[in-house]
Amino acid sequence: MSRQQLAKLDQLSTGQTLKFNYRQNGVPREGFLVRLKDTWVAYENRCRHIAISLDSDNGEFFTQDGKYLFCQTHGAVYEPDTGLCVHGPCKGANLFSIPLEIGESGVWIDME
Repeated sequence: MSRQQLAKLDQLSTGQTLKFNYRQNGVPREGFLVRLKDTWVAYENRCRHIAISLDSDNGEFFTQDGKYLFCQTHGAVYEPDTGLCVHGPCKGANLFSIPLEIGESGVWIDME
């Protein structure tokens, strides 16, 4: 297993996101990194309602007010810190989180 650096700690401001590619069980996947006020989270870029990308490939993950993550296709709304769907067709489901390692040099994920 190897590590992949996703971002340096000063690379994103609060509320910014960054898409990245990774492998899970040998399968290529797309994820996105979110910089929150006091932490970082990462999720697979896949709606829990139907397995399509949340951002419709334009890199926009947040609602217009910047409070929630959302699926541009079906309108599912997710809490950014937990990935919990709080409104929409998959209410109560969670986005698939990607474990992160945060260190002095940046934000990393383990790659297969």
